[in-house]
Amino acid sequence: MGRRPARCYRYQKNKPYPKSRFNRGVPDPKIRIFDLGRKKAGIDEFPFCCHLVSLEKQQLSSEALEAARISCNKYITKHAGKDAFHMRVRVHPWHVLRINKMLSCAGADRLQTGMRGAYGKPTGKVARTDIGQIILSVRSKDGSSAVVQEALRRSKFKFPGRHKVVVSDKWGFTPLVREKYLQLKEQGKIIPDGTYCKILNNHGRLGQLPSGQYNQ
Repeated sequence: MGRRPARCYRYQKNKPYPKSRFNRGVPDPKIRIFDLGRKKAGIDEFPFCCHLVSLEKQQLSSEALEAARISCNKYITKHAGKDAFHMRVRVHPWHVLRINKMLSCAGADRLQTGMRGAYGKPTGKVARTDIGQIILSVRSKDGSSAVVQEALRRSKFKFPGRHKVVVSDKWGFTPLVREKYLQLKEQGKIIPDGTYCKILNNHGRLGQLPSGQYNQ
């Protein structure tokens, strides 16, 4: 018996149902990689950032997330290069789907119980998304902005419902607007911290700060 179409599980009807010691025998989600591209690129290398935003409250299957990830990755890799971006899947499929399997062979009516004991068995996993929630984020150089936007536009078609490609005014994956980031960097108040950054404030004793993390 194959997978049910995703339209059967598109809407958030039930409470969240994660994998737990009560909910066993859950199949692994199709998507296993949530960060790809040049993950270790410094904060200054990729200033441009773009998001794919959900405009509906719905459920996205792990298969659809994997298809969108592959589609986006292939397009950017082909047109900009495999080291020209860092992509991140921002939603995780925690919610477990259930199916009440029915027999469809000859003589099934003698074996079936209909709606008696209709609580189903785990069949897959989905991510629950809200209106305005980010699904995919990509950071890159400013020169690759058109390629990134087209890649996210193409990955929209792997999902049901309405989505929007939004160009961020932030610097990369940081919460800082570009002008603010450059201003703080000029003042020496930015400490690179992986794909994000820490901001030095003017509080605390200088002796307690790690060496090199305060203005001379």
